[in-house]
Amino acid sequence: MLRSTFHHLEGISLATEASLWRSGIRDWSELADHLDLMGPPGRPRRERIARGLAESEAALADRRGDFFARRLSGAEHWRIYPAFRSATAFLDIETTSLSPFEGIVTVVTVHGGGATRSFVADDNLEELPAYLQRFQLLCTFNGRVFDVPFLQFRFPQWTPPDGHLDLRFALYRVGQAGGLKRIEERLRLGSRAGVEGIQGLDAVRLWEQHRRGSASALERLIQYNRADAVNLEPLAEWTVRELTRRSVGSAVAPPRSDPGPPPGGPPGVADPRSGRAAGG
Repeated sequence: MLRSTFHHLEGISLATEASLWRSGIRDWSELADHLDLMGPPGRPRRERIARGLAESEAALADRRGDFFARRLSGAEHWRIYPAFRSATAFLDIETTSLSPFEGIVTVVTVHGGGATRSFVADDNLEELPAYLQRFQLLCTFNGRVFDVPFLQFRFPQWTPPDGHLDLRFALYRVGQAGGLKRIEERLRLGSRAGVEGIQGLDAVRLWEQHRRGSASALERLIQYNRADAVNLEPLAEWTVRELTRRSVGSAVAPPRSDPGPPPGGPPGVADPRSGRAAGG
């Protein structure tokens, strides 16, 4: 998807990008071969786009995800993911409050780069900022609103990666609203084996039990937090595929001159194959 992206180039709007896709230009090399569409030689716009394409090729070769993140709006950071899967941190946190001014970060799990690590308050949480430096893209669920502000309050010197795929908003774009667990169930993605039924408030209770000396409560809290983080990966894969299909895929799909009647006849007529009214 990243090589099919033109919107990060100066002077190319989302509408222009879609127009290029419809014309059959679907990657940087094809646009480079058709720079005449951007104006005659010597025109500033054409020169800017040619320069931007060269810079994009170099940035991708050098694995610089920040180059693209800074040139795309946050809503379009999903485009970065396929090219930077191995540099993506699937992150989830647990806290004792909904406000960083009133609560603390208790457990953080980072899944990605071939490993899954959990960081716990009063143990190894201080190692988290250094560990996150190895990643170029964050993937969270509602992390722009919750996880990142909490971590920035806890670690004022920490700078998150420029790239951030927040699945709460990306999923909403493809019609999947609601909480993380409800969406997982609806799409049948991820696993919650061993932590079925645990909710956010239970995480606060488990932390309090741990503080009173329960080792099993901490183990259960970490297991719950790890499920939240690990399940983000299949959700990200599904979401990016769906967004790609709805953007590039829909732009290049050939139009049907005569769509014909829907299967089973006109709306309201019984479909003999299903035994129910078609279009209902």
